[in-house]
Amino acid sequence: MNKSRFIPLLIIFLCLFAVNVKAQKLKNFLDNKDSSFTWLGVDFTQARLIGDAAANASDIVERQFTGINQVVVNEPKKYDIKGAFHHDNVTTDIGIVNKRNEAANKDALKSDNGSDFERLKPEDITKLVKSYDFGGKHGIGVLLVMDGMSKTEKKASMYVTIIDMDRKNVLMAERYSGKAQGFTWRNYWAYTVYKVLDDVEDDYKKLKEKYASATDPAEEKVAAPAPAPAPAAKDKKKVKKKG
Repeated sequence: MNKSRFIPLLIIFLCLFAVNVKAQKLKNFLDNKDSSFTWLGVDFTQARLIGDAAANASDIVERQFTGINQVVVNEPKKYDIKGAFHHDNVTTDIGIVNKRNEAANKDALKSDNGSDFERLKPEDITKLVKSYDFGGKHGIGVLLVMDGMSKTEKKASMYVTIIDMDRKNVLMAERYSGKAQGFTWRNYWAYTVYKVLDDVEDDYKKLKEKYASATDPAEEKVAAPAPAPAPAAKDKKKVKKKG
């Protein structure tokens, strides 16, 4: 083959390969246990506590949400984040989530509506992630977005969310529910996180198969500003000569 033709073809092939790899970040993450990710914690800002009229909303927002995130980090053998996502390299940073949780709307937390158990939709998760400031963090982040916490049903619903932090893109948002159990408010609801992590580990092969052909969300294109209208031509008035 003529070298002058081969080199452009090679460049095109490499570019297409690079685009394909870039467009399958979720698949690459699920397939590669040696890759690293950041555990961001549990976001409770959208949560609804159902059927617990006696709960102290102020205490929950100010202390208990942070307590749940802390116990997950402090007890890695029980809350096996590495095992759940089949990865060896995990960095923990729950500071961003804790700060957001502490600013959650206390007045909106408690609910008597059973349908609030699965109130959030995937588009709500996308909107939530877009509002994040990841503080310059790069790569993959994993976040649980708590939805309904039903005291009546003794379980919680949440989205297991995998994020491209560089672009604030949601690569995966899968709904899971976990049984609640324990003697204190914190431990009762922290147990739901334990159950969900356990289910993710069991489902990991299915998730890999489901997202084997996954591509990254399309980047939002910003419309180019319309060109400014050309200034109107001024009519030149003829000056009459005197005489």
